[in-house]
Amino acid sequence: MTTTGVAARRNRLSGEGSTGRLQPSRLRASDVFSVGGSGLRTRPMRTALSALGITIGIAAVVGVLGISESSRADLRAQIAALGTNLLTVTPSEGFGGGDGTLPSEAVSMVSRIGPVEQVADVVQLDVPVLRNDVVNANETGGITAMAADRSLLATLNGEIAFGSWLTEATAQVPTVVLGSVSAARLGIRQVDQGMMILIDDEWFTVIGVLEPFPLAADLDRAALIGKPVAESLFASDLNPSTIYLRTHPDSVDDVRGVLGSTVDPQSPEEVSISRPSELLEAQEATETAFTNLFLGLGAVSLLVGGVGIANVMVIAVIERRNEIGLRRALGATRAHIRRQFLTEALLLSTLGGLAGAALGAAVTAAYAWSQDWQIVVPVIALVGAFAAAIIIGVVAGLYPAARAARLAPTEALRST
Repeated sequence: MTTTGVAARRNRLSGEGSTGRLQPSRLRASDVFSVGGSGLRTRPMRTALSALGITIGIAAVVGVLGISESSRADLRAQIAALGTNLLTVTPSEGFGGGDGTLPSEAVSMVSRIGPVEQVADVVQLDVPVLRNDVVNANETGGITAMAADRSLLATLNGEIAFGSWLTEATAQVPTVVLGSVSAARLGIRQVDQGMMILIDDEWFTVIGVLEPFPLAADLDRAALIGKPVAESLFASDLNPSTIYLRTHPDSVDDVRGVLGSTVDPQSPEEVSISRPSELLEAQEATETAFTNLFLGLGAVSLLVGGVGIANVMVIAVIERRNEIGLRRALGATRAHIRRQFLTEALLLSTLGGLAGAALGAAVTAAYAWSQDWQIVVPVIALVGAFAAAIIIGVVAGLYPAARAARLAPTEALRST
């Protein structure tokens, strides 16, 4: 054999040369996911239970944000429909307060304020409201008789549930319109049968029932009659108990500033002015606080889920030492092993994240539908929760992946 032939043979045996050189071990991206997913496919029950913690955490976060946003959307719709330009004027209460009524000319004075668009008042009557004459006069069920302006319904953007509102004719005779709560407590479910109730010692025919007033809850528990019949039957002086007014939206604060002196020039400090829509806005702020609380609980669930994934992955490394040793002996590098177990943890958390996002959206839709709300599932909640699941998977898989990569092939193969 020539020297050239010996050199060529030596090159082939040593892996050198242009045709026999050993290529470095490689693991393509598709192979990484295939190898990483094999551990999940071979242990489906463990995979499902491990992903459950992430699923619950993500579902809690998405559900809380979705239900909160759906509730806020409903509140905003109510505020938009009812308006933020409603002001309520009542006598102030407590030490130094008035006698519980406002001056008789207060309504006409308020209507002269330029930006005021609508104004109406009610007069509280000190008479009992009963279902019939056999009911104890002290058992009124918290229902209050009130004499109302015919413009009250328009001023409050109220609606009739069934029946009709007071007209110029019906305000002159013993007819009554009930608030939603009053009708329920009196057992009034229809008005076409000539239903009657007793106010003081007078029988009144029920001609209508109102929808709830979100901005004037006192009217829900009222029995509303016309001012003329109240004056004739109960000798009421008709001094306003509460005045409701709508202003131009840009002039709410300005009107609020002059109402006290306009309503009662002699004692403006005895006039209380409120903006009912602020109650709904306060309710929205309260719900935000509860949302943050539940988000904190959802974050705790995610943390527990991440710890669960890390624990499962550590156990998987211990159980699969033979597999790791065999793969290392066949040429897999430490980086390949590390990627395999990191990918497995990532896939596990991703499955939990997808399931949790779907579950949270379903819970939001079901609850919003049951409350007759607009269904709102914020995109930021879905994206943020899914991103959190991926981050948790990566963090939870770092230590197990590093531990698996540190195993020497001989040590792993000897652990049978």
